[in-house]
Amino acid sequence: MDNSLTLTANDGHQLAAYCAQPENKPRAAIVVIQEIFGVNGHIRDICDRLAAQGYAAVAPALFDRIEPGVELDYDEPGVARGRDLKAAMIWENAVADLAAAVDAARQFGAVGVVGFCWGGSLAWLAATRLNSEVVVGFYGGQIVDFLDETPNCPMLLHFGEQDTAIPLADVEKIRLAHPRIPVHLYPGGHGFNCDRRASYHADSAALAWDRTMEFLRKNLA
Repeated sequence: MDNSLTLTANDGHQLAAYCAQPENKPRAAIVVIQEIFGVNGHIRDICDRLAAQGYAAVAPALFDRIEPGVELDYDEPGVARGRDLKAAMIWENAVADLAAAVDAARQFGAVGVVGFCWGGSLAWLAATRLNSEVVVGFYGGQIVDFLDETPNCPMLLHFGEQDTAIPLADVEKIRLAHPRIPVHLYPGGHGFNCDRRASYHADSAALAWDRTMEFLRKNLA
């Protein structure tokens, strides 16, 4: 099965996407939003795990606007390059590319969105600006910059108590501004869900994944 898609945003920009599909008809679709490391092995693994749960998963290569085919490691050079690429991205362009991914994913049914790190912040904008049925965000550090925007679909958020990149005060700001959104804290740090990072926390990752799967099942039924 071909795991590649080509998406077209509303401004004509074309970008690649990784697509994992289940063996049988998909129960729904999930757009997976990358970290600052591109659509790398970890993001593809997330898509494959979702496909094993019966979902079609689409991960758009958001850095294609700057440099096609970005895949970075979780080392110091990878972090530095990822931060540079993220800094060069315009939020509106990233959202436009996500909209293209959501539109393409509609061929598989109802659409959810799951984002990690930078993608966790973009997940918030997907919930406030796009038309997906459900959104889940993992450790999105810039959500606090968009608290004046309100999600228009069910949303679930995961954060790490030991995350040095996201102050707990910011997590509390999110809770206070949007008290109806479930916000879970875990004993891990930033990137606790990624088994390729030194910050991986297996218990936190397992619990967050179980909660995510339950939330998706409930809202994509």
